[in-house]
Amino acid sequence: MHFSVIFRVLGILLMLFSLTLIPPMLVSLWFADQTHIAFLTSFAITFATGLVLWLPVYNSRQDLRTRDGFLITALFWSVLGLFGSLPFMFSHSPGLSFVNAAFESLSGLTTTGATVITGLDSLPKAILYYRQQLQWLGGIGIIVIAVAILPMLGIGGMQLYRAETPGPIKDTKLTPRITETAKALFFIYLGLTLACGSAYWLAGMSLFDAICHAFSTVAIGGFSTYDASIGHFDSATIMLVCMVFMVLSGVNFGLHFFGWQDRSIRHYLVDPEFRFYASCILLGAAVTSVYLALTGTYSIGQSALQGSFELISLLTTTGFGTADFSAWPTFLPFMLFLFAFMGGCAGSTGGGMKVIRVLLICKQGLREIHRLIHPNAVIPIKIGRKSVSDRVVEAVWGFFSVYVIAFMVMFLMLLATGLDFVTAFSAVGACINNLGPGLGQVAAHYGDLNATAKWVLCFAMLLGRLEVFTLLVLFTPAFWRP
Repeated sequence: MHFSVIFRVLGILLMLFSLTLIPPMLVSLWFADQTHIAFLTSFAITFATGLVLWLPVYNSRQDLRTRDGFLITALFWSVLGLFGSLPFMFSHSPGLSFVNAAFESLSGLTTTGATVITGLDSLPKAILYYRQQLQWLGGIGIIVIAVAILPMLGIGGMQLYRAETPGPIKDTKLTPRITETAKALFFIYLGLTLACGSAYWLAGMSLFDAICHAFSTVAIGGFSTYDASIGHFDSATIMLVCMVFMVLSGVNFGLHFFGWQDRSIRHYLVDPEFRFYASCILLGAAVTSVYLALTGTYSIGQSALQGSFELISLLTTTGFGTADFSAWPTFLPFMLFLFAFMGGCAGSTGGGMKVIRVLLICKQGLREIHRLIHPNAVIPIKIGRKSVSDRVVEAVWGFFSVYVIAFMVMFLMLLATGLDFVTAFSAVGACINNLGPGLGQVAAHYGDLNATAKWVLCFAMLLGRLEVFTLLVLFTPAFWRP
């Protein structure tokens, strides 16, 4: 383990993150909301800490190993979450406690969207902007953005990219060089954000709200500048814009890259993961809309609009709301919530287990059924026309089993803190899937939970954002052996 280079990278990344506190500081000065001192203080503390970590080892030129990349990734997200909490504590409003500020910060960076804050409508504009910016940075992944910059500082980024990028196949690169890959991902992400913000603005949002909601929509985060979320605007046009960009942001960014490069949608239409993703959206939206109409919850038109919006919001793990879906009739709240366990496609900003893993698990299940009928048959698992190796299938099943065990352990821990069954189950599910809204006591916000439960959920958010293994590998003795 090269601790000198680890501290060097961590110091540089902290100093870079401190620069992201400048935009909300400028927003504070523009709106004169008196929070600029909180951001200035946070900037000074974050930059100084990064400088202290970097200075003693700035000459270290050792190469990063894969284990170093795992440690830096986990450390950076954890440390970043703590330093990102400073403005929430130092600002006169909301003036959160340490545990609440850390929860809010990690929820933003991991694009979970679970909040402990109420009264968003009256918060200072700079704090509202900062929450949205945290999600935007977390959406693309601070580490993935940083690998485009680190080579200029003499630090290779491949180990970081492999540790942070989601999906079952982590070595796939859109372009031959990792720096070019990071740049391609960043510009696609930026382009989607600009398009989303422009569409929101044209649909009737103010410029400030359009920017803020574009940040959280493309990041699939779900933070809003209002307690009523997207429902505040009471606009079908805004809902439609939001649905389009939630769906696009839940797609593998590799498909966006090739689609833009070839000026064609062919890559989308032939991609098995995208087709499965689109099919789940269409089927889920149809079931939800029809059931809402049959039960008389809304008119036929409103059932289609509200049902489709909530289904897309929860399936992509965005977490925006226009209605209290937890109060919808019979099985709908649980069906919608369970869709979030699948989440978006691999290589997207979505959370959950990822569509490709769910697809592989389904195909493996079908293969086992066929093997019962034909015990001697050789039945390969195929994604499209390509056979998937047994090693990849084993890795997916390994991920799923560890995911389920981690879920059960944290679920029991929350029950032990005194939460009821529905609240504990949905809180863990919402946080490990980076969804945000849950059921029971956490349908609206997480502010009423006890401190122990909040720390457990902070760990769940990190676990989900880093796709389980990246974080849990640090707790194995073998990782720390020379």
